[in-house]
Amino acid sequence: MAEESKKSNYSELEKESKNSNRKIIIIAFLVVIVAVIGVKFYLDSEQENEQLQQNLEETYSELDSISTQLDLKISEIETLGGDITELQLIRKNLEAEKEDLKKSNNWAANQIQRYKDKVGGYEELLNLQDEKIKKLEAINKELLSENTNLKSEKNVLNDSISRLKNNREELEDKVEMASRLKAENIKIIAINSRGSERDDKEYKPRHIEKLKIQFNLAENNVAQPEGKEIILRVINPLGNALFDVATGSGSFMIDGKEMFYTAKQEILFDNTQQELSFIYDRGEEYEEGVYQLELYADDYVIGKEKFVVN
Repeated sequence: MAEESKKSNYSELEKESKNSNRKIIIIAFLVVIVAVIGVKFYLDSEQENEQLQQNLEETYSELDSISTQLDLKISEIETLGGDITELQLIRKNLEAEKEDLKKSNNWAANQIQRYKDKVGGYEELLNLQDEKIKKLEAINKELLSENTNLKSEKNVLNDSISRLKNNREELEDKVEMASRLKAENIKIIAINSRGSERDDKEYKPRHIEKLKIQFNLAENNVAQPEGKEIILRVINPLGNALFDVATGSGSFMIDGKEMFYTAKQEILFDNTQQELSFIYDRGEEYEEGVYQLELYADDYVIGKEKFVVN
C-alpha cells in the first residue's frame, strides 16, 4: 500500500511539472508575440514618419516652385500693364503656408494632403495666368500696331506741315524779294560854287562844290505803302564812306556788321515812281579817283552808280 501511494504521489508531481512547463512555454510564446508586434509597430511607425516627412518636403518644394513661377507671372503681367493686386495677395498667402510647412515637425497625413490639394489649385491658377498673359500680349500687340500707325500718320502730318512751312517761307522770301524797292534813273550831278550843275559822271575837283544824287523809285505793286529810310553811301577811291556828322552822316547795321553812311532821309513810299534826291555838301575838295555810290532801303541795296574825279 505504501508503495502504491508513493507511486501515486510521484505521478501527480510529474503532472504538475508538465503543467508548469507548458505554462512557461505559453508565456514565453506570448512574450515573443508581443515583442514581434511591438517591433513591427515601431518599424511601421518609423516608416510612416519617414513617409510623412518625405511628403512634407515634397509639398514644400512644390509650393516653393509655384511661388517662383507666380513671381514670374506677376512680373510679366505687370510689364504688360495688367492688374496684379489679387495675385500679390495670393502670393502673400502662399508664402505664409510655406512658412507653416517649414516650421512644423509633426504633421498628420490629412494635413499634408490638404496642402497637396492646394498645390493643384495653385497650378490651375498659374495656367489661368498664362491665358491672361496671352490676352495682354495680344492687346499690347494691337496697341503697338495702333501706336505705330499713329506715329506713321504723325510723321506724314509733320512732313506735310514741314513742307507747308517751307513753302510758306519760300513764298514769304519771294514776296519779300518781290517787294524790295529799286532805284531807277540814278543821276550824279556836280554843283559848282556858282550853282551850275553838270551831269557828266566825270568831274574836276573844282567842279564839285556839292553833290546832287537824283533818282526815282521803280513801280512795285507787291510793296506796301509805308514809311521807308533811304540811305546814301558815297565811297571814296580808298573804299571809305564819306562821313560828316555835321551833315547827317551816321552808321547802320547790315548782316550783323556796322557800316557808315553819308546821308539818310525818311520818306513815305506810295508806289507812284516818286522822285527823290540827296544834296551832299562835303565842304572840302574831292580826291581824284573812282567813287562808288550806293543806295539802301530796309538793309538791302536798291541801286548803285559810279562817278570819276580827275
